[in-house]
Amino acid sequence: MSDDESEDVGEKEELEDDMAMLEAKVAELEKELQYSQAETANARQRGLRDRAEAIRFGAAGLASRIIPAIDSLEKAIANENSDNEAIADGVKMTLDSLKRALESEGVTILETTGKVFDPTQMEAIATVPVQDGQESGEVVEEIESGYMLHDRVLRPAKVIVTSE
Repeated sequence: MSDDESEDVGEKEELEDDMAMLEAKVAELEKELQYSQAETANARQRGLRDRAEAIRFGAAGLASRIIPAIDSLEKAIANENSDNEAIADGVKMTLDSLKRALESEGVTILETTGKVFDPTQMEAIATVPVQDGQESGEVVEEIESGYMLHDRVLRPAKVIVTSE
């Protein structure tokens, strides 16, 4: 065998070794890609499952704080021997309990009386003439409370506003 032929054989063996190494690397990278794709799919499924569960059980905290208020109302109604004052006290306690439950979830009652009318938080259901010491557009009476959940209006307050 000549030197040229032995060089060709050496180069061929070197190329075959390089090819085998590259094929092994490609197989390894394909395996890593499949693993990453499976991890991504699993994470996506976990996220969807967690989100569905959060939606399904999101009200659990609020419900567990409202249940004692329901218990108080049931006790007030069940006590047939009580007078009207005892029932009124029970209803007041229940109302306070409900308000605390809502506050713990970030729900607040809008303060409106004496404030300037804000159409983003209030609904004017009537107007009255401006009296001494009042400004036009001032809320003089709240008919129905408004509620906010953090910075979002859940229900606008129904108010009576002064107008010139």
